[in-house]
Amino acid sequence: MKSLLTRLLTLLAFLAVEVGALLLVFLSSLAVFFYLTRVVFSQHSQDLDQWGFAQLDALRAAHPGLTPWVLGITFFASAPFLVGAGLLLPGVLVWLKKKREALEVFWAVTGAAILNQLFKTHFHRLRPTTALVPQLGLSFPSGHAMIGMALYGCLAWLLWRHGRHPLLAAALLLWAVLIGLTRIYLHVHYTTDVLAGFAAGLGWLVLLRSGLQLWWREKAKV
Repeated sequence: MKSLLTRLLTLLAFLAVEVGALLLVFLSSLAVFFYLTRVVFSQHSQDLDQWGFAQLDALRAAHPGLTPWVLGITFFASAPFLVGAGLLLPGVLVWLKKKREALEVFWAVTGAAILNQLFKTHFHRLRPTTALVPQLGLSFPSGHAMIGMALYGCLAWLLWRHGRHPLLAAALLLWAVLIGLTRIYLHVHYTTDVLAGFAAGLGWLVLLRSGLQLWWREKAKV
């Protein structure tokens, strides 16, 4: 009896920490996103955007051979790649009998893509005119940053939850950040676009995680 009570208290403590961490991430993401909308659309400040361009322009000038690598990295959050990953990865997870994880990955990508288009349509910010490669669509928030963070953040969470692989999970998050930086390097997005994309992607992951948890609990009661 005492052992069972100890386990129960440990589980409750873990859940409390998880809920607190998720709430902190969501509120922080929300605050950053709305702060950036104020900077861009109310204050019309370009200081952060120009600073980001200046840093990565200096990097490109010092190491011109980086550009082909940047183009390769940015592909891993491009529309063709995300469509393939959003369908293939859930399919593999279903085949491995991990239906819950498949649902998380599918909606991480699909939901982030839908929200990104809604945000872009609402804010209607044009892309930088100094882009190094042709790029269609609107600018705020960056789809590569937002959907990439949603996909790789979701995979990082699954790795942490099931395998306790903190280094691999951290590597996936850093990869998502690196993809976002390539968009500034290529001048296809402003710095504020990318930061807003990161914030929106993380916020969506928390909402998705919380929503699916509630849905599974209700389903278990039926």
